[in-house]
Amino acid sequence: MSSAASQASASHDSDRYKELFEMLFEAIPSSVLVIDAGLRITATNKNFLEKSRKKRSEVIGRRLEDILPQAFLEHMDIVGRVQEVFYTNRAIRGERMTYRAPGIPLRTYYYSICPFSWKGHVENTILLMEDVTEQVRLSEEVRRVERHLAGVVESARDIVLSTDSQGEILTWNSAAERLSGYRLEEVKGTSFVDRCAPDPELDLKRFLSSLQKHGKSETLELDLLTKKGKHVPISWVFSPMKDEATQSMGFVAVGRDLSEHRKLELQLLQSQKLAALGVMAGGIAHTIKNPLAISSSAAQLLADDVNPDFRTECVERILSGIQKAATIVENLLRFARPSSTTEMTQLDLLPVVKDTVGLVANQARIQKIGIVEDFKVEQVRIRGNSSLLQQVFLNLFLNAINAMPNGGTLSVAVEANGAEALVRVADTGHGIPKDCIGKVFDPFFTLSPLGKGTGLGLSICYSVVGQHLGRIEVESSVGHGSTFSVRLPLF
Repeated sequence: MSSAASQASASHDSDRYKELFEMLFEAIPSSVLVIDAGLRITATNKNFLEKSRKKRSEVIGRRLEDILPQAFLEHMDIVGRVQEVFYTNRAIRGERMTYRAPGIPLRTYYYSICPFSWKGHVENTILLMEDVTEQVRLSEEVRRVERHLAGVVESARDIVLSTDSQGEILTWNSAAERLSGYRLEEVKGTSFVDRCAPDPELDLKRFLSSLQKHGKSETLELDLLTKKGKHVPISWVFSPMKDEATQSMGFVAVGRDLSEHRKLELQLLQSQKLAALGVMAGGIAHTIKNPLAISSSAAQLLADDVNPDFRTECVERILSGIQKAATIVENLLRFARPSSTTEMTQLDLLPVVKDTVGLVANQARIQKIGIVEDFKVEQVRIRGNSSLLQQVFLNLFLNAINAMPNGGTLSVAVEANGAEALVRVADTGHGIPKDCIGKVFDPFFTLSPLGKGTGLGLSICYSVVGQHLGRIEVESSVGHGSTFSVRLPLF
C-alpha cells in the first residue's frame, strides 16, 4: 500500500473514531461540559442543551460562569472546584446541587468534576451532571410514607408487632408497651413465644412455623404476659411477611385486648339468663306447686290419728315432694348464679345438655311440646366452660319452644362425628324466612314480636361457640321448623 493510501486509510479511521466518539458523547444520559484551563466551554452534549434550553452556539466558547446560574455559582463555588481539579489533577465526585433553567421547574443534580490529562498535565476538566430530581422526589415520598405508617402504627390502640423468621421481635408499638409494661428495648431480639402465656392445648412455635410455611393469615386467642405477671386476653391476627422473592421474612401480629369484651360478654350472658328465668317462671311455679300440694295434703293427714303404715306413706310423700322442689330450685340457682370465670376445663358435654333439657322440660310440657332425646354416645369429652355452654343450649331450647306456640316436638341429639362433638336442636315450628337466615346471629336481630326478644341470644351463642373453637350452623324451612347444629372439637 502506498504512503498516500495509508494516510487516506488512517484519516478515514480517524474520522470514524471521531464520529463514533461524538455519537457516544451525545448519547450520554447525563449532562456533560468540557472545560479548558481558561474556564471556557469547549464541548457539550445534547442532554445539557435540552436541560438548559440553550443552543450549542450559545454555549461553546463561553465561560463557565456565563452558562451556569449565578446562585449556583455562589453557593456551590463551582468555579473554584473546577480550578482545584486543574491544580490537583484529582476528581471531585458525588456532590449535590440544584439547577433551574429559565421557564422550567427546579431540578436536582449530582455532579462530578474529572480531570482530562495528557502526560501528567490537565488539559481539560469534564463536568458531569446527573439529573436525580425524580429519585430525590421518590426518596422523599418514601420517607413521608414511612413516617406516616410509623405514625399509624404508634397511634393504633391495638398491639402491632413484627418478628424475623426465627420469631424474634423486631418492632413493638406503644400499645404493646402500654398493655405489657415492657418497652421495645426490653423485648427486642427476644422470642415472641416468651411474651405469651403457655397454653397446654397449643404448640405456639409449631403454629408460627406453619404460618410462615403456608403463607396465610391466621387468627388466635392467646393471653399476653405482662411485666407484672398478669395475663391479658388478646385476639391475635398473624400475617406472614414476604420479601421481593416471596421468601418468608417473619410475621406481623396485630392483637386486640379482649378484657372489656369479656366483661361485657359476661354481663350479656347474665342478662340473658335473667330473661330466660322470666320465660321459665310460669312453668317452674306450676311444677313446684304439685309437690308442695302433695306435701301439704300428706301433712294434714298426719294430723289425724291414722295407722302406722299410712303414716309412713304420708312421710314418704312429704319427703319426695320436698326433694323435687329442692332439685328444681337448686337447678335454677346453679343456672342463675353469675359465672366469675370463663376458664376452660375438660368436661363431659352430655350432662350439660341433659341438665339444660331439664330446665326447660316444665315450660315445654305447659306449651304441649314433646321433647325427644337422642343421645348416641355415653360420653362426649371436650374442653370448655360448662356454664357458658349451658347458656348456649338454653337459648337454643327456648327459641325452639317459642317457635312452637301451638305445640310441637323439640328434638335434641348428641353424637360424636369424627374429631368433633355434634349437638342438634330441632323444632317443628314456623321456621325462619330464607332472607333472614344470614342475619339470625347478628346482634339485636330478632323475629320475635316487639318487646318479646332482645336479639342478643343467638349472637351470644355464636360468640361462645367461637370461644370454644367450634361453629354453629342453622337450617330452616318456613312452616317446617329449624335445626341448629353446634359443632365442638373433641378433647
